[in-house]
Amino acid sequence: MRFLRNYSSTLLCRRLDATAQRASSIGFARQLERFRSSTNDAKYDRVEEREARERHNAVTAFYNQSAIDLAAAKPSIRLTPRTLLYAGKHPDGSHLLRSVQYLHKELPVRIAHRISGFRNLPFIIGCHPTILNVHEMYIRSFNILSQVAEIKDLEAEKHYTRLLRTLLQEHRNVVTLLAEGFRECRKHIKQEDLIKNFLDRTLTSRLGIRMLAEHHIGLHDESPENQNFVGIICLQTNLKVFIEKWADFVRRQCENRFGGAPSVRIDGHVSATFPYIIQPLDYIIPELLKNAFRAVVEQNSDRLSHLPDVVVTISSNDTDFIIRIRDRGGGIPHKYVKRAFEYHFSTASDSDQDRGALGSIISPDLGHAGPMFGFGFGLPASRAYAEYLGGSLALQTMQGIGTDVYLRLPHIDGKEDCFRI
Repeated sequence: MRFLRNYSSTLLCRRLDATAQRASSIGFARQLERFRSSTNDAKYDRVEEREARERHNAVTAFYNQSAIDLAAAKPSIRLTPRTLLYAGKHPDGSHLLRSVQYLHKELPVRIAHRISGFRNLPFIIGCHPTILNVHEMYIRSFNILSQVAEIKDLEAEKHYTRLLRTLLQEHRNVVTLLAEGFRECRKHIKQEDLIKNFLDRTLTSRLGIRMLAEHHIGLHDESPENQNFVGIICLQTNLKVFIEKWADFVRRQCENRFGGAPSVRIDGHVSATFPYIIQPLDYIIPELLKNAFRAVVEQNSDRLSHLPDVVVTISSNDTDFIIRIRDRGGGIPHKYVKRAFEYHFSTASDSDQDRGALGSIISPDLGHAGPMFGFGFGLPASRAYAEYLGGSLALQTMQGIGTDVYLRLPHIDGKEDCFRI
């Protein structure tokens, strides 16, 4: 009943907003002037005028969809990482101007595509308060970005970069909100493929938008610790060092949650270095490690002081690199194997899933994580990201023994054509 009441209140608010928009469109200035003349209190002058204009703009932006429709009809122009890598930096700042002019045209188009995706959701799902909140967030961002005038100089570029930082911060919880919203209305989902396609596209599009925005912001960073980067591209990525960092993080989290944790042993091409984009790996790798750690601990809960190692093997060649994560956690039961990559499928109990934090989602700053498991977004989102990056994520399981997970991703400066962001 509470769920239905939320729907009703949300729909009522939208009808009230629509009424307000219609009223404001036919006489906003006249109504405001009458209001100001009807009171002698000076506090209603500039403050009320500004607030009324802000409300008018917000409502008009929400219901005026023609600009969104036009942008959604345009194709996005996706760049290869190689293009970003070799664009380089120039002393006169021309690289910043080219970058921001591309974003100025491209971001509204990509955001409009996502708004179109929200519109095509089944009605009862699209009206869920949490999902509707994310939908409105995209609409507000579109309105803000589409109103920015053409950028012709570095001063305007700096202003746009500050705007990007603000919007990235505002959208930091989008994945968590989507996971919570879809979980709450899971019983109303009849078309699983439709929802999977929506989530795959929304999550990967969000990843692409954030990578482009963070790349532009990163071009401003001239600090010594950033000298090994071109925007978001690390010129000498060492997977061993990277995996060790996340293995230590997940180990401490596992110890706090379960009272013990397995060790991680890394072998293979441990000295290999190459250019790569770190951000998507910051999501995928800890997710895979958390699954392996949890499986090992639960399978060997009676001997936490003598847990079998989680073994990570690295392979790198001219075309791609492969990371295999092997655990001795008893494997995945046959009846669950086909469902492992379904959104919201999790072997965690309902009580664990209701703890409020989203354990299968690394938090926005990529420096903290929730419980060891949660709403079942980890594996399907990781596979969606891997495929977006031109690679794959697969698993092989031996029930009673353990599971091997294979992450394959192409090099961004390899011999074959690379993915596009």
